[in-house]
Amino acid sequence: MIVWIAMAFTGGVFVSLSRQVNGRLSLSNSPLIASFWNHVVGFIVLTLLGLALGGLLPPGAADAPWYAFIGGPIGVIFIASGSWLIPRIGAVNTALLVISGQMVSGVVLDLFSEQPPKIWASALGILLILGGMVLTQRRK
Repeated sequence: MIVWIAMAFTGGVFVSLSRQVNGRLSLSNSPLIASFWNHVVGFIVLTLLGLALGGLLPPGAADAPWYAFIGGPIGVIFIASGSWLIPRIGAVNTALLVISGQMVSGVVLDLFSEQPPKIWASALGILLILGGMVLTQRRK
C-alpha cells in the first residue's frame, strides 16, 4: 500500500510543479504557448515511455468511440486556463478550484451512473465543497 501512496504523492508533486512552470511560462508568453509546450513535452515523454515499456497503441484503440478522444481538447482547455489562472489568483486558490471542480464533476457523473447515489447525499456533498471554498475566501 505504501508504494501506491508514494506514487500518488509523487504524481501530485509533479502536477504542482507543472502548474507552477506553466504559470510562469504564461507570464512571459501566453497561456496558449504554455499549454502548447506542456503538451509537446508530455507527448514526447509519454511516447518514449510507451515505446520503451510497450503498449503505445493498445489493441482495439482504433475501435474506440469518438468520445473516448474528447479528453485531448478538454486537456488543452484545462492546461491553458490553469496557466492563465495561476498568475492571477495564485497556485493555492487554483488548486482548490481544480479539486473542487473535480469533486463536483464526480458527483454529477455519479448521478448518471447505473446506480446513482442518493440525491440528498450528493447535494450535501456539493454544499460542503462550496462552503469550504467560501470559507477559504473570507478576509480576516
